[in-house]
Amino acid sequence: MPTTIERAFGRTAFGRDAGAYAEARPEYPARVFEILRETCHAGPGTAAFEIGPGTGQATGRLLDLGCSITAIEPDERLAAALGERLKQHAARLSILPLAFEDAALPASSFELGIAATSLHWLDPKTALTKAFHLLRPGGRWAMWWTVFGDPDDMDDFQRRTQSLFEGLERSPSHGSGKHFSLDRARRIAELQAAGFGMIAYEEIRWKPTLDKRQVLALTATFSPVRRSAPSERERFLEEMAKIIDEDFGGVVTRNFLTAIYTAERPLRRDTDRTTGVLDSGRNIGPKAP
Repeated sequence: MPTTIERAFGRTAFGRDAGAYAEARPEYPARVFEILRETCHAGPGTAAFEIGPGTGQATGRLLDLGCSITAIEPDERLAAALGERLKQHAARLSILPLAFEDAALPASSFELGIAATSLHWLDPKTALTKAFHLLRPGGRWAMWWTVFGDPDDMDDFQRRTQSLFEGLERSPSHGSGKHFSLDRARRIAELQAAGFGMIAYEEIRWKPTLDKRQVLALTATFSPVRRSAPSERERFLEEMAKIIDEDFGGVVTRNFLTAIYTAERPLRRDTDRTTGVLDSGRNIGPKAP
C-alpha cells in the first residue's frame, strides 16, 4: 500500500516555482465566496486570518470583498510571491512567514478564519482548537477543498489515468483512501470538539474544460507528483500527455467538486455546540478555471 506523505512536507512543497503554482491552480467557484459573504459575513472591515494562503487564490477574493487579512504562510517563497501578487492591498494584508502552529496571534481578535485547501497539512484537532480561540465570540470559520475528480461522478479522464497514480505516495488529503474533505462525520466531529457550533456543509460541483497544457500544469502541482524523483515525474507527465492527445484529442472535461464547511464560535461558551449541523449540495454549471 502506498505510504502517506508526512504533513511537514506541505510547509515547503509548493514554493519552488510559485509562479507556475499560481497559474496552474484553478480559481475556486464563485459559490464559495457567496457563502463567505452570506454565511460568514465577509465584507468591508472584516478582520480575517487565513491558514496557508499559498499564492492567494482565496486571499485575493477576500481582499476584493473588503476584508483585512492576516495570512499565515510557512513557505517563505510563497509568502514573498503572495505579497508581490497582492501588493495593491498591502494596507489590508499582513503576511506572517510562519507555520500556523508557531504563529503568536492575539486570542479573540478575528471575525473570520479560513483554510482553503490547507488544513490536511496540519493536525486538524490542534489547528481547529487554535482557530476557535483566535475568533471573537460570534466569529465565523470556513474551510474548503477542491477535489480534482468527483468520486461520485468519475469522468472519463480520471478513469483512464487513475492507474498512473498507483505507484506514487499519497497526499494527506487522500491518506485514508477517502478525500479528507469528504469525510464529513470526522470533520464535523473535529469542529464540534474544538467548540464550534452552527456547522454547515455544502458540495459544489463544476465541470471545467482544460487543454493539455492546463492538465499537465495542474497535475505537476499535486504533492505526490512533486514528491517523486525528477525522472519519474517526467515519465509520469509524458504518459499523461500521450493519453490526453491520443484518447481525448488534446482537451478534457473534468468533474471537480469543492467541499466547504462553515461554523461559528458561539457567543457564549455554554451555547449548544452541536446546533445547526446542515448538509446540502449544490451543482453549479460548467466553469473554466
